[in-house]
Amino acid sequence: MGKKVKKEAEPPPKDVFDPLTIESKKAATVVLMLNSPEEEILAKACEAIYRFALKGEENKATLLELGAVEPLTKLLTHEDKIVRRNATMIFGILASNNDVKKLLRELDVMNSVIAQLAPEEEVVIHEFASLCLANMSAEYTSKVQILEHGGLEPLVRLLASPDPDVKKNSVECIYNLTQDFQCRAALQELNAIPPILDLLKSEYPVIQLLALKTLGIITNDKEARATLRDNQGVDHLIKILETKELNDLHIEALAVIANCLEDMDTLVLIQQTGGLKKLLSFAENSTIPDIQKNAAKAITKAAYDPENRKLFHEQEVEKCLVALLGSENDETKIAASQAISAMCENTGSKEFFNNQGIPQLILLLKSDSEEVREAASLALANLTTCHPANAKAVAEADGVDPLVNILSSRRDGAVANAATVLANVAMQEPLRAGLQSHGVSSALLGPLRSANTVVQSKAALTVAATACDVEARTELRNSGGLEPLVELLRSKHDEVRRHASWAVMVCANDELTAVELCKLGKGRGKKEEEKVKEEEEVSTLPKLMGEGSPEKEWYPPFDPDFRVYVYEVTKSIFPITDIKEQIEVLARYVAEKMGGKMSKEKLHNFSWELHVSELKFQLKSNVVPIGQIKKGIFYHRALLFKALADKIGIGCSLVRGEYGRAWNEVQLMNESRKGLIGALPPPEVYIVDLMFHPGGLMKLRSREADLYRYL
Repeated sequence: MGKKVKKEAEPPPKDVFDPLTIESKKAATVVLMLNSPEEEILAKACEAIYRFALKGEENKATLLELGAVEPLTKLLTHEDKIVRRNATMIFGILASNNDVKKLLRELDVMNSVIAQLAPEEEVVIHEFASLCLANMSAEYTSKVQILEHGGLEPLVRLLASPDPDVKKNSVECIYNLTQDFQCRAALQELNAIPPILDLLKSEYPVIQLLALKTLGIITNDKEARATLRDNQGVDHLIKILETKELNDLHIEALAVIANCLEDMDTLVLIQQTGGLKKLLSFAENSTIPDIQKNAAKAITKAAYDPENRKLFHEQEVEKCLVALLGSENDETKIAASQAISAMCENTGSKEFFNNQGIPQLILLLKSDSEEVREAASLALANLTTCHPANAKAVAEADGVDPLVNILSSRRDGAVANAATVLANVAMQEPLRAGLQSHGVSSALLGPLRSANTVVQSKAALTVAATACDVEARTELRNSGGLEPLVELLRSKHDEVRRHASWAVMVCANDELTAVELCKLGKGRGKKEEEKVKEEEEVSTLPKLMGEGSPEKEWYPPFDPDFRVYVYEVTKSIFPITDIKEQIEVLARYVAEKMGGKMSKEKLHNFSWELHVSELKFQLKSNVVPIGQIKKGIFYHRALLFKALADKIGIGCSLVRGEYGRAWNEVQLMNESRKGLIGALPPPEVYIVDLMFHPGGLMKLRSREADLYRYL
């Protein structure tokens, strides 16, 4: 081989400048450079702007004023990788400024930013693109744009990035997006829970915290809770609580556990692995108020399920709640009182609190905080309802005075609760006699004049329970309580009128009080007298016209079977304390007596017509005693249910539809609102299924209820 000869460099073209080193201390000059067609100038300009933006909010505002944002958005899709990277870095920093965010939404750059999350892009681009999205996602319109442009899938993928900054930005953006229910559904489809759970193992607390906050939102959905359980997520959460070094994460971990405890399967799993005892011990012994408060809230949410309540009772959750009542923190006291209210649905829990909860709750009735007094009064209302021993315990623990004081509270919920407790106490003759010395009758004057129908109803009920002797009625009369009581008879609210009527009936046992009631109702009484007079005049017309005497009075046939039904339900169903359970059991009883559970497909084969016709023939009458009907359909069953419900005090209505349909409507308190502070929510109306799924309750106007009511 010959000797290599060094090749001389070719001279540059005559029409091109030699490379220039461009420096500028003027931001405006650098912004102008963003319009250059040369990659090197663009890259250096972006690098300078990035350093400038890092210095603070004032510089970000300056760049916005100089018009830097719009040309920078075009560089996000530039062919040169360095230019594209530098532009992305700038937007990661700039997007924390609200005015910049607003302009970016108007320029619709979301698609360009999301494109930077592609797997082939380098980590630094992932970091600043995800930072830009995290900053943007704090605002609703941007959330929508991120979802619409498919940003969720690459963000979930980047949760597994080796770079902690990318993980942090991605999970922060996902956390912001989860405020929208559509995002939560999409996360479930993307199987996002396992990678989010993996973040709990991170060495960076901020990443762990964001992961827990995200789980706290998405586990409000049942499917997400099941996924978390299946991926051993509960174990991770319990371990966090057991690790003292992670005490900064305990509050958020408890929030996730609170959601998970709503599912019976999860609660059983925690109990079987010993996690429930650890949780209760952790809550009871913690010195951090927020942790105790969240633990009590977790118990409250879970305790709305009957099976959960039973399991909690077996684990002696009541001891933990009583301990939390003694907290110095008001929010913890409120949460513990609400949890006790929820647990009261369990009979065993009610009995436990007789000695170890009622005295502490009465102390809370004297708290300086109105919210604490309201929560404590709600717990006492639930504890004493259908439980004479607890009502007696309230009286013996000197609870009447603070309850009477609460009747003048500004919070309607507290007043209604206190009135309920006093009514429950007054149900017992020995206790009722002692109430008058506390001025109950005069204290009810304000609640009777309340604008809140729940307060009106409870106040009238308390009058009916307390005004059973001359002294009580005299005090009520002298304090001016009869006038607002009579006024409640004109209420448009059914329960208010019902309780007011009962109270008026009780008060009318006293002659002086009866006279006063008549005076107060004189205006309306005149109309009633005129109506009666008209009826009397009409009834005398036949006699004036010379018609014959009326026929012998008719009596309905004797119904021994119905009397047996009344005896049986009074003995077995009336003692049930839970109204919902009473309704369900009575519905099954009625269905059993009328031919049992029916199938919609086989309804046409149910020969009830022949059975009823035979009864009419036997009785020589079209009037058939309800107890003799052993094959009944909708209206037979609804009629029997109504008749028996009235006998044992279950409030329900009988509604007649078309084509032989009839049904019963009952009112029940919404389970999700029980225990909430504030005015008590109105009850919801349900249709009772007596045919296809006896005992089932269908919310009025739901699809299943409409199918039951109409052909």
